[in-house]
Amino acid sequence: MRVLRWVVLGVVVVLLLAGVAGYWYMRPLLRTATGYAAHNACAVVHVAGRSDPSTDLPPNPLVPVLRTSDDAGEVRGSVLGALAAQRAWYAQGFGCTLAGDRPDLGQATVISTGDNPLTDATAATPSPAIEAAVATAFGDDLSADERESLGTRAVVVVRGGELVAERYAEGFDRMTPQLGWSMTKSVANLMVGRLVQTGTVSLDEDRLRPEWTNERADITIEDLLRMSSGLAWDETYDLGTPITRMLYDEPDMAAYVASQPAAHEPGSYQVYSSGDTNVLCSVLAERTGAGADLPRRLLFAPLGLPSAVLEPDAAGTPVCSSYMWATPRDWAAVGLFALQDGSWAGEELLPEGWMEASTTATDVRSEEDGYAAGWWVNERPDGSLVEPTLPADAYFAEGHDGQWIIVVPSADLVVVRLGFSPEVDDVGAVDLAAAVIAAEPE
Repeated sequence: MRVLRWVVLGVVVVLLLAGVAGYWYMRPLLRTATGYAAHNACAVVHVAGRSDPSTDLPPNPLVPVLRTSDDAGEVRGSVLGALAAQRAWYAQGFGCTLAGDRPDLGQATVISTGDNPLTDATAATPSPAIEAAVATAFGDDLSADERESLGTRAVVVVRGGELVAERYAEGFDRMTPQLGWSMTKSVANLMVGRLVQTGTVSLDEDRLRPEWTNERADITIEDLLRMSSGLAWDETYDLGTPITRMLYDEPDMAAYVASQPAAHEPGSYQVYSSGDTNVLCSVLAERTGAGADLPRRLLFAPLGLPSAVLEPDAAGTPVCSSYMWATPRDWAAVGLFALQDGSWAGEELLPEGWMEASTTATDVRSEEDGYAAGWWVNERPDGSLVEPTLPADAYFAEGHDGQWIIVVPSADLVVVRLGFSPEVDDVGAVDLAAAVIAAEPE
């Protein structure tokens, strides 16, 4: 019996050790899930003002075991209430931040709607052709299941500076902020333009971080803007990849990205990197001393975007790769500002020609099809078109789960499509824009 007890004890110890080892091996993946759940639950409730954060969780086998709790804006996410716990903290004007303790983000600049022509605009009755295009974008011709998968939550169409069509899904309206994901990168481009205009930064500025003393010292602001820094990066959302570690397990995202080794000579190779954009915004925040308030001072206040929130990391740096929320009309205002090359309420807020330069595709070796400086473009360096149904001058802000701003200068057009579409490859935003262009202006 004594031998048997020792055998049983040994088996239990081995199983416990295996369990502990397995947990620590899986912990980065678990923290990705719990960090996503905590941030999502915090932002959907406290930024978007909704009560259904579970509807914004993508299909994942961990979803059934995720638990969240909300204590007055301190939102905890965990596996089964105990494992790999993470916390997201809500702050007025700054949204939600993943951090061990509540971050001190300072005061948020107060924003009024005075200079935004879309805030109180009355939408014109759309023409039958545009109304039909919007209906298709919402999947009115699809089955109920297909329509749910398509997941369109908002469409806004602005033509000639006028609001010509808008529609919202059940549970959403023109006052509901929605997450733009990587459309935030295009907003980062506009912030750079604002600071170039004032002489605070220049595109060819290098020596951007004190620890960059080797070839990384040659990385310029324009390299970061065009995702050609040369820093090693993997944008794959998987266990242990840089993007998931940055977003869900690094309190200072820019410092983590800046620590990556050089894989290419700066400016010689383009690869999609949320890391580059977050380093870029850390430089902007440091140069201005604005910290988390940077986007509110530079862009949201001058444009009159009171719904806009760009959430920071635990170091107080805006997460310019991913975390801007705004109402559909405010997203449309971002597109209109770009369309007007920075002309807003009688002021010129961007350098002349900024958008033309920013929407000229990067002519280097690239893994991306039509990426320029924070915007996707329709015309490749060789003159061919990415989307043949749209004019050559069209350009786009695009985000995860089907977020789009399509700007077409030759048609004086801005189209916004927002939704939750994790299982749909083509959400029909390009077809929507093409159909609106084809419709005769009234």
